[in-house]
Amino acid sequence: MIPWVKLDTARVPGADGELRLMRRGTEFSIMLGSNELMNSRLSGSEAALATLACKKIETVKRQHLLIGGLGMGFTLRAALAVLGPDARIDVAELVPAVVAWARGPMAEIFGGCLDDPRVRIAEQDVLHVIRTHKGAFDAILLDVDNGPEGLTRSGNDALYDLKGLRSAFAALRPGGVLAVWSSGPNAAFSKRLRSAGFDVNEVVVRATGKGGGARHVIWIAVRN
Repeated sequence: MIPWVKLDTARVPGADGELRLMRRGTEFSIMLGSNELMNSRLSGSEAALATLACKKIETVKRQHLLIGGLGMGFTLRAALAVLGPDARIDVAELVPAVVAWARGPMAEIFGGCLDDPRVRIAEQDVLHVIRTHKGAFDAILLDVDNGPEGLTRSGNDALYDLKGLRSAFAALRPGGVLAVWSSGPNAAFSKRLRSAGFDVNEVVVRATGKGGGARHVIWIAVRN
């Protein structure tokens, strides 16, 4: 069996944990301690985050999306595949090394999508972007940490608490969509979304996108 090789490490701002970029042959993994945050072989649910959200705003002209968390680019590439040439996608990534990995060792996985003219990368906290852009977005897609019950930094809790969800509501245009990825269900989070004013649909998707792998959850919350 081909062994895993550690390519790089990165500190997470405001957290004690350290991300590790691992490679085994053509497979990549981003680890935090003993937890695997993402794997290049399991992209189905992250891609579904984009396709489900974009379906809700397909009639909007010149869609403006905000993606929180670059990761391995699964959500970004899925969004680019279904959006028209006039769309704009802002990607907020807190860890600069993740952007460097996308342009470096994982460049083949990203397939040049970071150079798409519709894409703008901001190396900053997505919560700051949300709070400073009221009424700016047609969709906000969050694949930050492990979902509402985070692993990497306690600061992410402010993104998913009631105040953070109300900020997301304010950052969306009428009819806009907040789509949130999670490794598992969270009834309290569904309740908070409704308390923030959203109409909520909870969708269970497979990690592989092909009927196999772990079951992940995507919330599609609409500002109506």
